[in-house]
Amino acid sequence: MHKHPSTHSSARPVRALGTLAACAAAIALLATPAQAQDKPVALKLSSWVPAQHALNPSLQAWADDIKKASNGSVSSTLFPSEQLGKAFDHYDMARDGIADFSYVNPGYQPGRFPIMAGASLPFLFSNGKSGSAAIDAWYRQYAAREMKDVKFCFAFVHDPGSFHSRKKISLPTDIKGMKVRPATSTVGQMITSLGGTNVQASAPESRDMLERGVADAITFPWGSVGLFGIDKVTSFHMDSPLYVTPFVWVMNLEKYQAMSAPQKKVIDEHCTTEWAEKVASPWADFEYAGRAKIAAQAGHEVYKLTAEQTDAWKKAVAPGEVQWADSVKKAGQDPKAVMDSLKASLVKYKAAL
Repeated sequence: MHKHPSTHSSARPVRALGTLAACAAAIALLATPAQAQDKPVALKLSSWVPAQHALNPSLQAWADDIKKASNGSVSSTLFPSEQLGKAFDHYDMARDGIADFSYVNPGYQPGRFPIMAGASLPFLFSNGKSGSAAIDAWYRQYAAREMKDVKFCFAFVHDPGSFHSRKKISLPTDIKGMKVRPATSTVGQMITSLGGTNVQASAPESRDMLERGVADAITFPWGSVGLFGIDKVTSFHMDSPLYVTPFVWVMNLEKYQAMSAPQKKVIDEHCTTEWAEKVASPWADFEYAGRAKIAAQAGHEVYKLTAEQTDAWKKAVAPGEVQWADSVKKAGQDPKAVMDSLKASLVKYKAAL
């Protein structure tokens, strides 16, 4: 018995359509991962501190987390020890694409970043960990204006540093006639106002300056004194949280703009206040531990200031804030609002002295 012809004719197109749909779905499934796969991006990260410095493993861990979060599409190579350029040039290296990310000490270029210079005014920060969260949260509102030719990622500080010298420095009057390598332009202004002379040198150059007698003293964080060999050429160490140096981790704008939207999102999620503190914390621990190491060495005197000596320093450094305020006014900002904002952030993050 024959089946109705219409049964045959209608079944074939249905089956054919089903096969076509299945093929299309399979092709779509195959195509989807290819479309979603971002173009690989290789980043050059530049850090001018020596390879064994505590900051470098933190930057590497940050980069590894980006690689994981981007499903391997954003990879990085870290170049320490000034391999890509001098410490002083790192901001311009990020701007010009010599490095894709670079570690910058804004104080190495006096007058260029007046707002950020406020963070290196003396006697503000109590520590480097929550201090890094505090400076980052504060500076985000100014970064786009003051560092507009790079992409700001985050800001951080080292654990507070102090004077390390060939002769004992207890009072501001002791600076008169001394040659001092300052950590930042703000500290440099303080040295000048106290009758000292500034000797400019990056951290890697500093031991040589002291050894040759070109400098009598240096402002430096404690752990780095040993790391850079400063303990071989200084004997006296003032145990007071005199200052911190602010740093930024910045990115080349064009490199960022060339990334896909998902890759940009990964970068943005790694340029946060939380990451600022996470990256800075191991370094802060390292610097803090340096105090005990120096104190344990023969021939070194680590000494605290009396309340009267501390007051004398605070009075002596006050003109520095006036000079800083003038530079901020020239940059078109209100120095009181800037400093009040920084101090509020330090209180919020429990990092105020």
